[in-house]
Amino acid sequence: MKEDFLKYQAQTSLYPLGIEISHAKGSYIYDVAGNAHLDFVAGVSACSLGHCHPAVVAAIQKQAQKYMHVMVYGEYIQSPATEYVKLLQQQLPANLEVTYLVNSGTEAMEGALKLARRYMGRSQIIAAHNAYHGNTMGSLSLMDYEERKAPFRPLLPDVHHIRFNNLKDIDLITEKTACVVLETIQGGAGFILPKNNYLKKIRNRCKEVGALLILDEIQPGFGRTGKLFAFEHFDCEPDILVIGKGMASGLPVGAFIASKTIMDTLSDGPKMGHITTFGGNPVIAAASLATLKTLLQTTLIEDTLEKEKLFRECLKHPKIKEIRGKGLMLTLIMKTPEIADQLVLEAKEKNLILFWLLFEKRAVRISPPLTISMDEIRKGCRVILDILDGI
Repeated sequence: MKEDFLKYQAQTSLYPLGIEISHAKGSYIYDVAGNAHLDFVAGVSACSLGHCHPAVVAAIQKQAQKYMHVMVYGEYIQSPATEYVKLLQQQLPANLEVTYLVNSGTEAMEGALKLARRYMGRSQIIAAHNAYHGNTMGSLSLMDYEERKAPFRPLLPDVHHIRFNNLKDIDLITEKTACVVLETIQGGAGFILPKNNYLKKIRNRCKEVGALLILDEIQPGFGRTGKLFAFEHFDCEPDILVIGKGMASGLPVGAFIASKTIMDTLSDGPKMGHITTFGGNPVIAAASLATLKTLLQTTLIEDTLEKEKLFRECLKHPKIKEIRGKGLMLTLIMKTPEIADQLVLEAKEKNLILFWLLFEKRAVRISPPLTISMDEIRKGCRVILDILDGI
């Protein structure tokens, strides 16, 4: 199987981790040799309710027996999608009225960028240094990491960058700006939280110049930070909200959300200004609905803050310089990139799944399922400390 995997399946790197999966349940992924791997990554924040949560599996099975695909997005009334977007809107600020369902976070960002330019009639987009919003051409254009962008140029024109948390750069947002695109918490940069009311000040500047604020909640959304969405921590409501990853507990999904007035500009001039075949897929919408209901009907969201405290209490070690993030969106900043690499690779051998971040090479990701237990947290932390003691 490994030989076929490397021969026939396109790879994203020269050295994939290469664990051959048998099945997964709860906080564990099982390989074909029967080893149970404690998952501190959750599919890179995607498996909110862990692996194969009963409510999600039941919703998928029930919907799959009814219908799985009938028509391109937005043409037929399909109850799973309609029920989902209604329940979602009830949790959001009043201006976020209408949800456009798509297949992934990066497609959601593409749709949001198109929507902002279409509605505003302006071309300038402002993003942050060390931003990561996906890898399709529009999302890639928002990045300022030239090593990753250069092979794919030309990209979207008129994209400019500001420094996250730098108040002086706010003045670069002007009447020429269509939209400002920010991660509520910067992910690839090292799980950087906004400080000094940064997002609120960005929000105010956007209002002054008539620009739209797009917040990317693809990673911190759906309870990962102790609120349903991370912007709730920072008193900042976006004009367009971009979501994905944890929406459906492991199924491919994304969405962008705006007011009806803004969103309606994609419906005409031209018609079908954005279109997708499989967006709003009823099986995935059913999984999304089950995920959201479970988050709202349990204490999983608020429990993330207690679990964060436990991680911070357990993971005290001289080789850990700091722990960044919020809730169960955490990263260990090691003293050197070499220590980070060694920790991830040795943890794999000890059946603990950790992972890296994109830009911050000293970082080790900890983003487990929200359903992880306190005992499982303690167990994984002991593995981390044992490894660091030996490095």
